Amino acid sequence: PQMALQRLKEAAEKAKCELSTLPETDINLPFITADSSGPKHLTMKITRAKLEELVRDLIERARRPCLQCLEDARKRRGADFHVDEVVLVGGQTRMPMIQNLAKELFGKDPHKGVNPDEVVAVGAA
Repeated sequence: PQMALQRLKEAAEKAKCELSTLPETDINLPFITADSSGPKHLTMKITRAKLEELVRDLIERARRPCLQCLEDARKRRGADFHVDEVVLVGGQTRMPMIQNLAKELFGKDPHKGVNPDEVVAVGAA
């Protein structure tokens, strides 16, 4: 059971990464488990739209802190305030849905010149 769960987690992570650039992907896990009738295989297709549906509530939770940050910055800077650049940090930020939310909130496309994973590593160091 533990090995099956690990394989499932790895397949889900791979699918999530693939859906950042593809509209759909396949998940194929042969021999994921077995019962008295024999081995069981998992084969399924998942679309980016389905993934976005599954994570929509989680992503929307980022909206309020972003809006609060913008409001606080405007209070401090007044008319001088403007967003120079939007840098997204972390692997999940490769999701088009997150990039679209950032563009909607900040009024500009996220900066593409940095690797979101490397930014996390540099920040942690």
